[in-house]
Amino acid sequence: MLFNSYIYIFAFLPITFFIYFYLLKQRFIVGAKIFLVFASLFFYSWWNIIYLPIILTSMLFNYAIGNSLNANIKINRKYVLIFGITINLISLGYFKYRDFFIDNIDLLLNIDIPLLHLALPLGISFFTFQQISYLVDSYRGETKEYDFLNYALFVTFFPQLIAGPIVHHKEMIPQFMNKWNLVKNYKNIALGMFIFSIGLFKKVIIADTFAIWANNGFDYAHHLNMLEAWATSLSYTFELYFDFSGYTDMAIGAAFLFNIKLPINFDSPYKALNIQDFWRRWHITLSRFLKDYIYIPLGGNRKGEIRTYLNLISTFVLAGLWHGASWMFVFWGMLHGIALIIHRIWQKFKIKMWKWLAWFFTFNFINIAWIFFRAKDWNSAIKVLDGMFNGKLIISDKLQKILDCKYIYFGKVTKHIGGGDKLLIWLLGGIIVVLFFKNTTMYLSKYKLSYKDLLISSIFFVYAILNLTKISEFIYFNF
Repeated sequence: MLFNSYIYIFAFLPITFFIYFYLLKQRFIVGAKIFLVFASLFFYSWWNIIYLPIILTSMLFNYAIGNSLNANIKINRKYVLIFGITINLISLGYFKYRDFFIDNIDLLLNIDIPLLHLALPLGISFFTFQQISYLVDSYRGETKEYDFLNYALFVTFFPQLIAGPIVHHKEMIPQFMNKWNLVKNYKNIALGMFIFSIGLFKKVIIADTFAIWANNGFDYAHHLNMLEAWATSLSYTFELYFDFSGYTDMAIGAAFLFNIKLPINFDSPYKALNIQDFWRRWHITLSRFLKDYIYIPLGGNRKGEIRTYLNLISTFVLAGLWHGASWMFVFWGMLHGIALIIHRIWQKFKIKMWKWLAWFFTFNFINIAWIFFRAKDWNSAIKVLDGMFNGKLIISDKLQKILDCKYIYFGKVTKHIGGGDKLLIWLLGGIIVVLFFKNTTMYLSKYKLSYKDLLISSIFFVYAILNLTKISEFIYFNF
């Protein structure tokens, strides 16, 4: 079930909200929580009910392993942790990476093992990472013996279930146990609807518009001139941001209706002045997981410079692979790992750079790296890069008039991806929004109910609903 669908917005979400709080009002607290778990599982299995046993098995298994790590019994806790993590990774590897491994073995050994073409269970990367962190924290003695119902809510809570944020048990389970969260909070409802409307607008109006030009450039155009190639890469850069941040806003907004505060996942990442700053702002919950459960356990920066660089590369190669079973993702992750190494070396020289220049280099690196993240294969990526840097700008009579400053008509030089003058306006608008507009996190601590916000959210919501003619999946559903 998509957040940007009529059935979710006008049926599932309101029905779940009203039944949940009706049960709480009747003091059926356990019943209300059970209902919310079942509603979340219904939401999850809406796509394909065959996914349901996978998440149920994962949830029961990890709860049992976590409790055994918490229990005061004589067991080799380290072996239990290794067993638990191994089973999680085997499950993730089987469903997400088996065909990738088979394909590479076939290529390496020149054999022909048939691919399985397994359907990727939705959200498996997200709920697997969440539960691995729970097991590690249980081993460290940082968890309590939570009851199964609250643990089930932590895993299945529908706003974050399919595409994050990657929530942590410390920030979620105590909220489900808090008695004050069992009563309707009208400020939270207003804030939730406001943020949800912004997220819906981001996805339906902004991300899906940029998607048209990005798809045309990456998937359909055979050749791209310089302007088309840059427009293609920038269109995807903005599409990805508004798509994923839009999903996160909608998740945060829906969770607020139930008095649950999800962690912030974005903090204006395209304002970053270096690559380290970018990863502090982009997909913050993934960055947190990578740091706490991969980079630091590998040794972090405690074992010398060379080991630190290897740890960075390893962490971001794994981050790339987490996004998908493709060498394109691995290469994207490696690029970011190398960029972080270069940033660390640069810091040693203590050379100050103008802020605008630091932003320019950072943004363009991110934009270029996204090409490998988006492209389906190497040829598609090289096509865009070749257009961007080979300098082949097809000059027509119309373009010559542009260069002579007689009039401006952008569409004639971007005919392979479409958009015309509208494309130029949207690209300029995208830059302005990501650099100069406030992000939704600003409202989480300072929000005050006002007629102005009500009007803004109403306009965003209605306009998005009126344009909800084509249902499109969120990009991170594929991860």
